[in-house]
Amino acid sequence: VDLDCFHGLVSLIQLTDGETLYWELPKAGKVAVAGAGMTWLQLIPDETHRLITVMYLPDRAVSGWYVDVMEGYEYAEDGVLIYEDKYLDVYFTPQGDMVIDDRDELDAAYESGELTKEQYEAALLEGESIVAELCSDLDATTKMCDAVLHYVEQRIADGEPAMVKGKV
Repeated sequence: VDLDCFHGLVSLIQLTDGETLYWELPKAGKVAVAGAGMTWLQLIPDETHRLITVMYLPDRAVSGWYVDVMEGYEYAEDGVLIYEDKYLDVYFTPQGDMVIDDRDELDAAYESGELTKEQYEAALLEGESIVAELCSDLDATTKMCDAVLHYVEQRIADGEPAMVKGKV
C-alpha cells in the first residue's frame, strides 16, 4: 500500500468465529483482542522493523494495538509472509495503556548468544521508536490505521483480487 499516511505491506484478517479473548488493563479495563466479528489490520511500514496489528471491534472502533519487533521478513514457498520475531513487543490502547512486553525474553536471547549485541540493541531501539512514533499521539495513530483500513476495504469492495508477493 502506498498512501500519504502509510507506505508498506498490509494484511486484513476477518475473524469470523471464536470465543472473545480479552486483555485486562488499568486504564481501558477489559479489552477485546480477538473474537467473532473482529478485524485485524496488520501493517509492516517500510523502513521499520515492526509488525503492527490493529484490533478492530465489529463496529470498527480500535480496541488496541499489538506491535511485534522483528528483524525482517521473507515469503514462504506458498507465498505466505514470514517474519523473524525479535521477542520485544509493545501493546497499547486508545485509553492510554502502554505495555512493553517480553523484555525478559529479549534479554535472555541476548545472554544466551542467540542474538548479537547489534540485534539486541536494534530491537531495543525499535521498541523505543514504536513508543515515540505510535504511542505519543494516539489520535494520529488511529487516523492512519483507519485510513489504511478504509483503503483496503474499498479495494476489496471494488473486486480487486488478493495479492501475494506482488502477483494475483
